[in-house]
Amino acid sequence: MNGDSNSPAVTEGILAPPEAQSILPEPSKEFVLTPHVQALTDRALSYLAVGYAVHFAGPAGTGKTTLALHVAAQLGRPVVLIHGDDELGGSDLIGKNSGFRKFKLVDNYIHSVVKTEESLSTMWEDHQLTTACLSGYTLVYDEFNRSRPEANNALLSILEGRILNLPGLGKSGEGFIPVHECFRAILTSNPEEYAGVHKTQDALVDRLISIDLGHFDRETEIEIAQAKSGLGREDTERIVDVVRELRGVGVDNHRPTIRACIAIAKILAHCNGNARVEDPVFWWVCSDVLKTDTAKVTHDGRSLMLQKVEEAIAKVCGNHKGRRKNHHPSRPVQKERQHADTSTRSEDYPDNGGESGSSAFPSPGTHTSRLLRD
Repeated sequence: MNGDSNSPAVTEGILAPPEAQSILPEPSKEFVLTPHVQALTDRALSYLAVGYAVHFAGPAGTGKTTLALHVAAQLGRPVVLIHGDDELGGSDLIGKNSGFRKFKLVDNYIHSVVKTEESLSTMWEDHQLTTACLSGYTLVYDEFNRSRPEANNALLSILEGRILNLPGLGKSGEGFIPVHECFRAILTSNPEEYAGVHKTQDALVDRLISIDLGHFDRETEIEIAQAKSGLGREDTERIVDVVRELRGVGVDNHRPTIRACIAIAKILAHCNGNARVEDPVFWWVCSDVLKTDTAKVTHDGRSLMLQKVEEAIAKVCGNHKGRRKNHHPSRPVQKERQHADTSTRSEDYPDNGGESGSSAFPSPGTHTSRLLRD
């Protein structure tokens, strides 16, 4: 999406935008298309085919942007991508006067007579929204409610009457320009309680068809995490189940998201670990990724999220007896391979009674001296 280094062409006093303002999205090799994703895609395409704008609404980590770009790719048109920002204004979306053009004519056809004509006119520069409307591109406005409500006022006439209002060109007779028939709009938004998110004006929401997105179904999350990490199916299933178990904890049931599944799976694959209770790599990765305080579960002013992570791992992996040790591994350890002729003894880690400040994670020293095998 880099701009063209050459000077843009000027036509009828309007500074034409570079073609690089648009992109052609293509699915990556890691993109997963499950029946759940396909059903959402079909719904959105049905609304877009009639001419309505589609709005994907939902919490962070539910794949809104990826789904919006996937749907846009199905339309087969170039895509203009805009990210909502509090600093954006209306002119940043539609365009503005970017300079002046000076014209000077000196007529000296008769050597004794010199005729001079000068004129000065402003130059208009189209921005991304105008580019999409005039060229019939697909607009993907990601997290549009991070922009101030007044910045999005231009969308009202575009989505309702398919008219682009350019008051800066009023004197040239082009103050109102019809929107291209192929223009389509896909918007995404986060909940209003998120930091940095503005309340959307009702007039704009009334012009959109909103599809509320939650977390993906279990099968989709497994396939996404596996495709992103390359981890085995069985280990990926355990990771996804642990994350889904934690979503029922506390007051913020949207966390952790699919991003946590991907992060744990990637790190586990890199360290040659397994999603098992006897693998210390799995314990400390889950501890660091999942112990965020978003659940707001506390006891005596201390967070219980780490304890909840331990309980979720024990429940999913079938180990209902708490394995606790005061020392928490502070550095990655590579999993050692066991020889077939080596006999090992299984030992439980001591239980400290479930105190909130303790950790159930085996230490690296324990891993090397007390090999556990199924």
